[in-house]
Amino acid sequence: MSTVSIGQKPRLSLLQIINMSVGFFGIQFAFGLQNANVSRIFQTLGAKIDEIPILWIAAPLTGLIIQPVIGHMSDKTWLGKLGRRRPYFMTGAIFASLALFVFPSVSALWMAAVMLWLLDASINISMEPFRAFVGDMLPDSQRTQGFAMQSFFIGIGAVISSLLPYILTKFGVANEAAAGVIPDSVRISFIIGAILYMAAISYTVFTTKEYSPTQLKSFGEIKEGENVINIKTKISSFLNKGLIWLFLGIGLSVALYTYNLKATQPLEKELYVLTGGIAAFGLFQLLAWLFQTMKMSNGFVEVMDDLNFLPATMKKLAVVQFFSWFALFAMWIYTTPALAQHIAGTTDASSAAYNKMGNWVGVLFAWYNGFAAMFAFLLPILAKRISRPHTHMVALIAGGLGLISFYFFKDEKLLIISMAGIGLGWCSILAMPYSMLTTALPASKMGVYMGIFNFFIVIPQILAATLLGFFTKHLFNGNAILTIVLGGCSMILAAFLTLRIKDK
Repeated sequence: MSTVSIGQKPRLSLLQIINMSVGFFGIQFAFGLQNANVSRIFQTLGAKIDEIPILWIAAPLTGLIIQPVIGHMSDKTWLGKLGRRRPYFMTGAIFASLALFVFPSVSALWMAAVMLWLLDASINISMEPFRAFVGDMLPDSQRTQGFAMQSFFIGIGAVISSLLPYILTKFGVANEAAAGVIPDSVRISFIIGAILYMAAISYTVFTTKEYSPTQLKSFGEIKEGENVINIKTKISSFLNKGLIWLFLGIGLSVALYTYNLKATQPLEKELYVLTGGIAAFGLFQLLAWLFQTMKMSNGFVEVMDDLNFLPATMKKLAVVQFFSWFALFAMWIYTTPALAQHIAGTTDASSAAYNKMGNWVGVLFAWYNGFAAMFAFLLPILAKRISRPHTHMVALIAGGLGLISFYFFKDEKLLIISMAGIGLGWCSILAMPYSMLTTALPASKMGVYMGIFNFFIVIPQILAATLLGFFTKHLFNGNAILTIVLGGCSMILAAFLTLRIKDK
């Protein structure tokens, strides 16, 4: 039976692209509240500055497992009128909204860490299928526009969410509270975020109709037999890789433990998260080997098999993503304490100066997201003129320079200039890698590969949480602004790594 070429998938109208992107407004509203306020909440509840990164660790560890699983499941799902990806949008929205309601009412540091875990995991359930959604619905000629539209709504959502505590304070809502109590400005912002998250996701779910499996086959995107599990990795390869990674992780853990027993200045215990993660990957490979020897091919084995056969373009983009997101997490985790220390001269999270700087960081985050929303309309034009990889390189250099400039600006208002560069970099990070990636992925595995691609967002987050505290405390003598500079250098490195990618 002949099939229609992929290029003949219908082009969607601007309104249809807007409708399918509105949900990202809600997703980023939640992320914006999280990124601008969680470190502040942790310090309010008693966390020290070098302890902040490890408190972020549970969320990305969960995402490392959730994202490919949700992607794989959404590839295999079709629930009639509910569709393929939309059931996951709504499930994530329900749990994330509940987390947003509860988060600002916690009274202990461990409770805040648990709520961050639940919030981040729930957001990932919604977000991961959204990336595959663009690949499903749009022809390649419109994918840059589709991801750029997502970037626009991400920017708008983040602007409002970042500004919300500042705006509420201007309207008389208390921005200070007793020691160990989260201010009303933050608490009310999270409640508003919960409502808007559900509203935005619901809008996309009810205004967008997905292509059925039959329609995708007619476009030539899914072929007969593609849903049959076909494991390409040899059983012996699962065993060998599993043993290598397992013993590497165990060996590094033992070496770290032995060093810390004798060292006068032991390394951070958070590094065990990294060594344990290496060992866990080995265990997953061995579990896949066990299933295969028992002739029990299943979704887990298929995901592990897909990890062993990543498309070449995806491998190159993964390295770029790694260094880009390492830089972003350095900024999100450390901007408030770094600027409070560098400009306001305080590390006291209960002081008026610290909380004033915390609000200003929300304003700065609104600025870079606002710039990102504006630059979203520029990206498709640049991509057509100078290619997608070169567009991404220019944007990442601008973002890296913006982060490095934190060190040189002593007036917090001048940091708005820094936010312009960061906004361009952020806009491109949200759009260009996915636009380039979707051209290299088979449609039948769009979800699982998007989930695996998110490893290279989660892994730098884990490394940031395990290493940045060490760098800040031991290498930078507690001077958190240098951690931001390190992030800027990482983003510029990512920029030059895009030169390895050829645009299709």
